[in-house]
Amino acid sequence: FFTVVVQDALDLIEFANGDTTTYWGKVRADLGHPAPFNMKYLGVGNEQWGMEYVERLSVFVKAIREKHPEIQIVGSSGPKPDGEDFDFLWPEMARLKVDLVDEHFYKDEEWFASQAARYDSYDRKNPKVFAGEFACHCKLDGRNRFDTALLEAAFMTGIDRNSDVVTMATYAPLFAHYKAWQWRPDLIWFDNLNVVRSASYYVQKLFSHYKGTERLKLTCEGEPLAGKVEQDSLYASAVWDSQRNAYIFKLVNLSGNDENLSIIKNRLSNENYNYGEKIELSAPSDSLENTLDDTDKIVPRKSKVEGGKLKDLNLFVKARSLSIYILYKEKK
Repeated sequence: FFTVVVQDALDLIEFANGDTTTYWGKVRADLGHPAPFNMKYLGVGNEQWGMEYVERLSVFVKAIREKHPEIQIVGSSGPKPDGEDFDFLWPEMARLKVDLVDEHFYKDEEWFASQAARYDSYDRKNPKVFAGEFACHCKLDGRNRFDTALLEAAFMTGIDRNSDVVTMATYAPLFAHYKAWQWRPDLIWFDNLNVVRSASYYVQKLFSHYKGTERLKLTCEGEPLAGKVEQDSLYASAVWDSQRNAYIFKLVNLSGNDENLSIIKNRLSNENYNYGEKIELSAPSDSLENTLDDTDKIVPRKSKVEGGKLKDLNLFVKARSLSIYILYKEKK
């Protein structure tokens, strides 16, 4: 049985990527898709744990490395982001030399507020992280409230800052029907006629759209802005985007006070930017959510930013908001 299952995985790779002269590549072509799918990753197991999983995964790893070394293998760290199973599996995944380790976290508000520095101390020599399933679950009712989306944004500044470790991240689940759901929150809700994008959807879209191409160091008194008490519940990350020729600053303010920030004592301070824009995601109340009756209650708002030097720019971050500054340099 086990040999058959491993062969199934190898056949799957051949079906996805194989030339049409191969058996499974020809099956794909006969089904109407002659071009390969260029599959890059294969996950073995989902929230598995224990030595039995490790032993079986090792057989998959050996077979896939021999036949398809180009495929990146994703292993599991179990169903939780910490605890006995997690602590056991991570060293085993490193020993097996999987390419990525799948971490899942469906946690409450306090967890997300405290985890922006989670990946700062991860060993850079270990496998990369695939944050494969995550969402902030409100302890009151599990709805897609604005405050849970804001907490996800705060956490994701840490993913942004550690993109050399966390190479992929996905919110989960993706879809839910208003009259036939088993789990919430969910990223996108719908009925037979309408689609509702949650506040979390806009957070995911903004972080994806403005992920940049190069990480930049951004600190306050030598420490990353990761929501510490002495940092006034501020979170931040910075990137350079070579395609846009722009600096991008993502700023999250979980406090109840507006904040004004500036860039000083940084190699970027004297850099000029030609023009810019600011995107803000906020809401009148933390408990608000987008609904069928009001699908656009919480949406990002854009405004213009005048050009100048980075050191002279006032980065205004409204209380309880996500602000993204995109500052474009003049193209040479």
